[in-house]
Amino acid sequence: MLYLLIINLQKTKQMRTLPKYKQNLRIQGNNVWSYTTIVAKIDGYNLNQLGYWSMTTQKHINYVANYMNLNLIK
Repeated sequence: MLYLLIINLQKTKQMRTLPKYKQNLRIQGNNVWSYTTIVAKIDGYNLNQLGYWSMTTQKHINYVANYMNLNLIK
């Protein structure tokens, strides 16, 4: 079911907020946004991190990976 949610988000490009970090973290399509920057991309069951980030942004990325049960690829 979670995989279907990921596929649906990728197709619709709909913006989604998560229960924690509602103000500064969102997913739009397969992009993970922290503040105003794309910091990771969802690719199937993987979350590909796009570089090295501050402690707060890294918390956002880790949270998305855990919440959506994705493998984090740094």
